[in-house]
Amino acid sequence: MNYDLIIVGGGAAGFFMAINVAEKKPDYRIVILERGKEVLSKVRVSGGGRCNVTHAEFIPKELSKNYPRGKKELLGPFHSFMTGDTIEWFSNRGVELKIEEDGRMFPVTDSSSTIIDCFLQQTKRYNIEVMTSQAVKNFYYQDENWYVETNKTHFQCAKLAITTGSNVKIWDILSAIGHKIIAPVPSLFTFNIEDYRIKDLPGLSSNASVKVLNSKLQSEGPVLVTHWGLSGPAILKLSAWGAIVLESFKYKFDISVNWLSGYNQQEVFEELLELKEKKAKQLVAKYAQFDLPKRLWRSLVSAAHINEAKKWADVSNKELHTLSEQLTHCIFKVDGKSTFKEEFVTAGGVDLKEINFKTYESRVCPNLFLAGEVINVDAITGGFNFQNAWTGAFIAAQKITEE
Repeated sequence: MNYDLIIVGGGAAGFFMAINVAEKKPDYRIVILERGKEVLSKVRVSGGGRCNVTHAEFIPKELSKNYPRGKKELLGPFHSFMTGDTIEWFSNRGVELKIEEDGRMFPVTDSSSTIIDCFLQQTKRYNIEVMTSQAVKNFYYQDENWYVETNKTHFQCAKLAITTGSNVKIWDILSAIGHKIIAPVPSLFTFNIEDYRIKDLPGLSSNASVKVLNSKLQSEGPVLVTHWGLSGPAILKLSAWGAIVLESFKYKFDISVNWLSGYNQQEVFEELLELKEKKAKQLVAKYAQFDLPKRLWRSLVSAAHINEAKKWADVSNKELHTLSEQLTHCIFKVDGKSTFKEEFVTAGGVDLKEINFKTYESRVCPNLFLAGEVINVDAITGGFNFQNAWTGAFIAAQKITEE
């Protein structure tokens, strides 16, 4: 079967690219090949089923800072297509987005089905073929054409786009045709921790700063206690920026949590001394201080070996010192990781030096385009990975439809 463009990967970047190509070249024969039985499955589960489409950051340089891999390379592309363009693109196709307090952007319907329906309507409108259960076994360039072999049939096309995300088999094929693949490691994961101080606190969230001991990794923001350990934006940022380092630790390392971000231990100790005088007759454990959640405060007081029946007046300086340490330098042993919800992001993929970021075309093979997580770009959580997909797919589509 002969096509003008074959897109391998029925995900966000693949559909976005196909639609943008078809709008400029309605006569193009385009097919999207998806190995699974359903398309856009990652879109469906993203953002807890709401689809975190992008992030309300409108300055290219600031937006690029959210990408541990790809920060430098994405700066140029973001000047061509970024957040504002994404909002306009979806709005022009009947999908309005909203901004939440933390900057994340979702469809106003709060449903990922809105995004999926938009894509499927556009593919139908432009007669873009979508074939499922097509597992790609090989692709190669010969006589100025690309040939694609799947488990079911053979295809031929003038231009080929790979938008498969983290697919080891596809990376193996790309390696075989000359591309360098940066070995993938997990990114965006939570920390598995078994510790009596947080055992009974699932669901509790507090702003904190977190450091990975014996490394330069540190982060700040909300930390969420879960049934298996710690999660939340601060932890997820650490996992993204430290993906390679933490993999080298085999996901066994120590972290220090400062539950009073911005305070050091000495400052906290001095404030505790003042509390000892001001609240002499109050029970230490009963009333949370420093705006900490009550359950967390009680747990840390207990960890400092301060009896729950003890009043401030009766607490020794040694106990206050131990409490200040628990508040600002709380050490936890991490033993393993867990995937963040249903989202799975990897650091790794096609070496960025082998991509022309003005066109998202391969520097190794002609008429081969790569966008999304198949290349060595990944981001922290918050809509940034989708923005990378939209940007790469849009720019590639402009080049594909140039002549």
